[in-house]
Amino acid sequence: MVVVMRPGAAVEEIDAVVARVEGAGGSAFVSRGVQRTIVGLVGDVVAFQGLNLRAMPGVVEVVRVSKPYKLVSRENHPDASTITVGARGDVHIGPDTFVLIAGPCAVETAEQTFEAAEMAKAAGATMLRGGAYKPRTSPYAFQGLGVKGLEILAEARERTGLPVVTEVVDPKDVAVVAEHADMLQIGTRNMQNFPLLQAVGGVRKPVMLKRGLTATYEEWLMAAEYIAQRGNLDIVLCERGIRTFETATRNTLDVSAVPMVHALSHLPIVVDPSHSAGKRELVVPLTRAAIAVGADAVMIDVHADPTAALCDGPQALYGDELAEVARACRELPSMLGRTVAVR
Repeated sequence: MVVVMRPGAAVEEIDAVVARVEGAGGSAFVSRGVQRTIVGLVGDVVAFQGLNLRAMPGVVEVVRVSKPYKLVSRENHPDASTITVGARGDVHIGPDTFVLIAGPCAVETAEQTFEAAEMAKAAGATMLRGGAYKPRTSPYAFQGLGVKGLEILAEARERTGLPVVTEVVDPKDVAVVAEHADMLQIGTRNMQNFPLLQAVGGVRKPVMLKRGLTATYEEWLMAAEYIAQRGNLDIVLCERGIRTFETATRNTLDVSAVPMVHALSHLPIVVDPSHSAGKRELVVPLTRAAIAVGADAVMIDVHADPTAALCDGPQALYGDELAEVARACRELPSMLGRTVAVR
């Protein structure tokens, strides 16, 4: 079961609900989002029904949820959520807008990052992506600049005004990444790194959760539930392609994930066509497909000189391809009734 609190519910009202549930032998997990606060209940549902929680001050609704993921389920939150990113709340990812996120896959140098950030901004991006920590399949591949990379991203934000999303790979680094970034990304290899999910759940920064290479929709949403259960409902899901038998592309973009997960969960969904395809020439058509099936945003790799990139150069956009992605992001979402949040 979940208890939905009214917007702006007082701390005392939330604490009273938690105390009543715990007094009945249950556990209560408080998750705070921009729009509302939800209290997830674990324990004897029959006992909870006798607590008359609906009558308590600050309570809007009590919902019995059949899905194993309670807090991120559409059952307890029928309206799609909008997640706000940035210190000034400039970027809104949700059902009414379409957002372009772009930037370098990896922060290599300050100059390369600033140039890519300016390319992203010129293309209409309202958020900057970039990796300071890069978990790679090969231990010999470029692993990122770490804290130095975070500092470069923070300076790129100052130069462009674009909020930053960047990956965190270790629970011990969550605090320093949150200090420099506006949104924390959980990469595909860490989707089921449960200590890391719990760590970012305790931070008051939005989280982008990428789907695992072979994860089902339920496994993906259960991973999001780990974050929500620790108190953070500001979660954006990211479909970045799954591993199939096909070898012509790096991964296979599961376009059905967007409408399917929208039906299961209230969380927004971003599509990453760069990592899905692994090929520059496929990014534009996959971006169009993502928009057509209802994605709330796309996240694109850009690089001024992809041939010299230390990470994922073959999928990075520049020149005509980047201009075409920008055009698709400006023109296509409005056909589906969305406000285009593109510069």
